[in-house]
Amino acid sequence: MATPPGAPAARTVPEAVHRRRWLILVVLMFSLLMVVLDNSILNVALKTIATPPPTGLGATQSQLEWAVSAYTLVFASLLFTAGLLGDRLGRKKVLLFGMAVFGIGSTLAAQAGAPAELIAFRAVMGFGGALVMPATLAILVNVFERDEQPRAIGFWVGSVGVAVAVGPVTGGLLLEHFWWGSVFLINVPVVVAGLIAMALLVPDSRDPAPGRLDPVGVLLSIVGLVLLVYGIITGGRFGDFTAPQVVSTIGGGLVVLLAFVLYERRSDHPAMDVTYFRNPAFSAAVGAVALVFFALMGVTFFTAFYTQSVRGYTPLQTGLLILPLAVAQLVFAPRARLVVARFGARAVCACGMLLLAVTLSGYLLLDRSTPIWVLEVLLFLQGAGMAHTMPPVTTSIMQSLPREKAGSGSAINTTFRQLGGALGVAVLGSVLSAAYRGSIDGDLAALPARERHAAGESIEATRAAAERLGPAGRALTGTANDAFVHAMHITVVVASVVALAGAVVVALFLPGRPRTGGAADEGRTSAGAGLPRTGGEER
Repeated sequence: MATPPGAPAARTVPEAVHRRRWLILVVLMFSLLMVVLDNSILNVALKTIATPPPTGLGATQSQLEWAVSAYTLVFASLLFTAGLLGDRLGRKKVLLFGMAVFGIGSTLAAQAGAPAELIAFRAVMGFGGALVMPATLAILVNVFERDEQPRAIGFWVGSVGVAVAVGPVTGGLLLEHFWWGSVFLINVPVVVAGLIAMALLVPDSRDPAPGRLDPVGVLLSIVGLVLLVYGIITGGRFGDFTAPQVVSTIGGGLVVLLAFVLYERRSDHPAMDVTYFRNPAFSAAVGAVALVFFALMGVTFFTAFYTQSVRGYTPLQTGLLILPLAVAQLVFAPRARLVVARFGARAVCACGMLLLAVTLSGYLLLDRSTPIWVLEVLLFLQGAGMAHTMPPVTTSIMQSLPREKAGSGSAINTTFRQLGGALGVAVLGSVLSAAYRGSIDGDLAALPARERHAAGESIEATRAAAERLGPAGRALTGTANDAFVHAMHITVVVASVVALAGAVVVALFLPGRPRTGGAADEGRTSAGAGLPRTGGEER
């Protein structure tokens, strides 16, 4: 029977779950924060891990890169599969198992006695993280009614921004008082508390009619994502995306993923219903997620070098400097739904992406002596732009799919987020490296010929070479700082163009302001208009 006009929408979430929905959200946010926090904490600890024993592990540059990349490779490659497992087996079960694996991996990583062990245990953590992240968003969609989902997703998105910014602060504090393994061991008490809270509070939910398994589709998705992510990582390490190894790996990944799409279109029991991408609002929202994180992760990557290498701040101070980014997201992300309700997802997201593009271009104001408050303002505005983009597009993705497919929707959202971030670090990092080498090469003549190539790889390599020269190297240090600032300016122009492209995409394809309103419509993006919506099984 139809709901009378003006009457509240019929509740689909059980009353017992509805009453504790905000407590459940807090538990989910802490789980998500832990997974996202881990990578940003590790970035602060890399320099210590590279120190010879007993202070560190004596890891080489290549080993440090793989300590980061092993997590990313496993994490990004298994996200989609993890979402499917949640829909089929139960999202709470998958979340609990993922948290346990993440905690075990963290404990082992903290006790690693060699770089190879650390890389292996980081891969274990990536496996656990891949199970956790899609499950949190899928459970959120199943414990909140549709009209409350935009607000809850706003808090969920805000916790991601907080984790990115708080990670360096936490890592800096831990390294000032404890050994390098503490950056991993800090996860263990959070995991234990999270497992207890989840067991008591979080309801299980799954697809009541998951259909037959699709092992071929799952295998194709894993192989394609492994090849694609590995190619992106390798291209970033080489600083050259035209290298045969990079082209063949990325090309192979794209071919396998194309085969995945073609197979899923013809399957009568697909792992992923690719017809959802025919909805322009859904596709635009997914693309916007990737473009936002392309720009964000790439810029965050070199901001740390600017503050530490050029401006001389410590890792802890650098973490504190990035806090305005977190504050802006924490303040604005939960309230983005109110702006969307008034102006529509299209206008809000387009303005958010435009603000992000303008803010990124504002990095052109930064040089060796710019007042640091300028960077703080830019980071705050950058966070505000993201806060008005990510909640609406995430809501569009999740509300475009039936509730019982929440795991798949969350996995698609998270996979594109991860791919965008990996591409941002790799591509923008390569642009930064190429621009830096082009600026510094002419000033390395004072170095021995065998050292010139290595000294031009990064600002840290140049500064190390300058220190070996003694007093004669002071001028080279200043030149390196100028070259890095020049390279940073070129890189932010590229990042700004990417953000601007995202603004165009959402302006063209996201839905505008709903023509009809009402209490039940507040905060909706209408991205899922015309698509079937049915309730998932709650336990």
